[in-house]
Amino acid sequence: MWPCIPGEGAAASSSLVNLLLDGNPMEILEVKALAIPDLRVIRFGRFCDSRGYFTEPYRRGDLDKHPQTAFFKGLSIVQANESWSRAGTIRGLHFQWNPYMGKLVRTLSGQMVDLALDIRKGSPTCGKIVAYDMPAAPDRKFDEWIWVPPGFAHGNYFPQATQIEYLCSGEYSPGCEGCVSPFAPDLDWSLASADLAKDFRALLQNHPVVSDKDRNAMSFAEWMKDARSNNFQYTTAREEPR
Repeated sequence: MWPCIPGEGAAASSSLVNLLLDGNPMEILEVKALAIPDLRVIRFGRFCDSRGYFTEPYRRGDLDKHPQTAFFKGLSIVQANESWSRAGTIRGLHFQWNPYMGKLVRTLSGQMVDLALDIRKGSPTCGKIVAYDMPAAPDRKFDEWIWVPPGFAHGNYFPQATQIEYLCSGEYSPGCEGCVSPFAPDLDWSLASADLAKDFRALLQNHPVVSDKDRNAMSFAEWMKDARSNNFQYTTAREEPR
């Protein structure tokens, strides 16, 4: 595999063509668990030559066969979403039941810091939030998805203007959605990178771009007292809440 920068010449291009003609898939390079193990980062390869790169960001057959992506078993991608956010925007923290919605999220351009809050009752990490920095980097030999399964409130913040894509395991159901405010003082950031948590707190003090719906949403404690929170129960047997 070649660096995704100009200057490699015709030999690299020819090798790329041969590789694709041989039927090789876009390889999953690594699957890593984050501080809450149900959150996974899937790193996939790019085939690079003098023109740039080519990649298949999503191939279901690869996920079905890879030994570290068994958590996709029984899940289907039924909706694809895309958003563009101005620099200084905060989105989230959103979740849905009936149907449950897991999300595969990646950055197309700019820089996203993805946020996932555990809202599963009985989970040892319930109330804790994880942050993962996902800058777009077209010169890399790889790109990444983050998998946020059902049972997590999902959001992001954007240090720069950013376009993202996410693939969903459930269709949007407006009557069965909820939100915990990113401004809630009772979020536990102890599992998040100290630098990313510091950046987020600084953004909160610098007039972030936030929807009224997100800004005025419940605190974590208020949501946990809401009867609808019982839709999210911790289980070690499967990814999707009972």
